[in-house]
Amino acid sequence: MTVFDSLDVRLGPGDGPVAFGGSLGGLAAGELLAAYRRGLFPLPAADVYASAYNEAVYGDAVEAGGVALLPGGADPYALAWWSPDPRPVIAPDGVRLGSRLARRLRNRCSWWTSADRVFGQVLAACAEGRQPAWLTEELAAALLRLHELGAAHSGEVWEGEELIGGVFGVAVGPVLSLDSMFHRRPDAARVAVADLGARFGAAGGRLLDAQWDGPHVRSLGAEPMARSRYLAELAGGGGAGVLDGAPLPAARLGRAG
Repeated sequence: MTVFDSLDVRLGPGDGPVAFGGSLGGLAAGELLAAYRRGLFPLPAADVYASAYNEAVYGDAVEAGGVALLPGGADPYALAWWSPDPRPVIAPDGVRLGSRLARRLRNRCSWWTSADRVFGQVLAACAEGRQPAWLTEELAAALLRLHELGAAHSGEVWEGEELIGGVFGVAVGPVLSLDSMFHRRPDAARVAVADLGARFGAAGGRLLDAQWDGPHVRSLGAEPMARSRYLAELAGGGGAGVLDGAPLPAARLGRAG
């Protein structure tokens, strides 16, 4: 039994946090996975000012009981738990590359891809220069624990031996919840998402969760799914097997696209 089991995510607001509190440092890896299974993902405050902002904006909703307050953590507003409604999702084989990029991959691109080869490097690259700095050391440590258990995955894009793009996320049953991506060459992040999606689908996965809706994830092929249906997908049983992380040519994605 975890603190998340008694939290009815369906009652939380769709456009704001559904809960505050807890501590990523105090959570066991299994408890963090339990949160993802409930359709939640964590968003730590970057600093005390961001925490104070959370309290100023959402404090009344917490006091009124509309947003849950979880036990644990010295500052409850330093850690928010989100479950947006609707949720932007993509079929594993439905990531859009676009005709120009697909043609480039087919014709003259020497990029290659892998999965779970350098998870820590992908985390660090996703955190680099991002403001607000939501990928805190505490969250990174928690994600590394999940990776060691085989629950968190990274997709990598390479040019020779240089890491030029990547994405990472957490797999829960048939869903891969994508947390962040980066690129050091144009379109390398898009290729990373397409590649990791293809590998996840080949392993039996059914859905990519883009978490936050917006023009960029829509351009990748994301479509909104009602939170109630998303939660049903998570609870629907089944799941992906072991991902194939072997090096593969990115050109194959251009042929598929």
